[in-house]
Amino acid sequence: MKLHEYQAKELLARYGVLTPRGRMVEAPRDARRLAEELGAERFAVKAQIPAGGRGQSGGVALVTSPQAAATATQQLLGRRLVTNQTGSAGYAVDKVLVEEALEPSATLYLSLLIDTATASIVILAGPEGSGDIEERVRSGEAHVERLETGAGGEVPRKDIEALAERLGLSRDLQSAFTTLVGQLRTALIELDATLIEINPLAVTTTGELVALDAKMILDDNALFRHPDLNALRDDEDDDKIEMGAQDHQLNYVRLDGDIGIAVNGAGLGLATLDMVHAANGRPANFMDIRTTATSLDVAHGFAMLLENPSVRSILVNVHGGGMQPCDIIADGLGIAMRRTGRSCPTIVRLAGNNAEYARFRFKNFGCKVIDCPDMWTAVSRAVDAAQSAGARQ
Repeated sequence: MKLHEYQAKELLARYGVLTPRGRMVEAPRDARRLAEELGAERFAVKAQIPAGGRGQSGGVALVTSPQAAATATQQLLGRRLVTNQTGSAGYAVDKVLVEEALEPSATLYLSLLIDTATASIVILAGPEGSGDIEERVRSGEAHVERLETGAGGEVPRKDIEALAERLGLSRDLQSAFTTLVGQLRTALIELDATLIEINPLAVTTTGELVALDAKMILDDNALFRHPDLNALRDDEDDDKIEMGAQDHQLNYVRLDGDIGIAVNGAGLGLATLDMVHAANGRPANFMDIRTTATSLDVAHGFAMLLENPSVRSILVNVHGGGMQPCDIIADGLGIAMRRTGRSCPTIVRLAGNNAEYARFRFKNFGCKVIDCPDMWTAVSRAVDAAQSAGARQ
């Protein structure tokens, strides 16, 4: 789950991370009042969307008066901001962050993330922060230091200080940098975050390190431990269809193909997607039915496939286990077809617990399915059905 900048800063402030004075507003008059309260010489007015690249796309304005802050807020609110990280659709701006604009003596880059290959917490740091840091690193114009700190436990202070020294920081700043890294690492672990990025990290004239911008991504799978963080979810950032699937015990990801896929097991699902691609087919989704799903949950999933106008055939590849027999899958498909009133070529491969009973349930529901004895036959029939349906359109 991607957080807005103002949300990330509010969370990091709990851990002692310094941020500019300011807060989120949703109306121009509130922006003016806040700027008057701050009493600064300059203000930063920032569109709040869950993506970077705002500065290069007109999503950040630097102004010198409360009225100018109000004007900039009015110009941003309601705008659909497209950046190099949003895709062509962009995000609608319905809130902005108004804060004091600082004049740093230098800027740094700092991020902590989870390396999924090693389960290690990795620190990335660079001697210069900028909005185009990724491009500059790729082109060789900028360099980022990397330090792996393991999956848990304390990180030797000398390792962080050595990293700070490689960044060219003075002795006093090395101490402040080490403290900040410790704060961010604690936040990363306690909040179940997968990324915390400070870019730019300002070095003030008084020797403080201040997060001018902050990005944070939380692990969706750990949100059950953080009901307060779950409330921070942005509906536009999260695909409503995918989030609805989560509520029905389904792991669902939309793709751009024409073959709706339903499996029970992530590994089986990935193997099915690979086989569809090998048969020159195009999956319309990944849908893994969890063992805790009921027939009504399964019906919700099949309804998503049937209501997707791009789906020209459905491939059901399930292996009944102790907690998820095949007949629950069959009941779900039958209920979905009755609810939606739509059917399309449906190819099934059933094995395991209650496979034969599931075939009986298909007949009871009147589901005209194509029953296949093995995965490759089922995949081939599903691809042929989708291509034939496409040729007729």
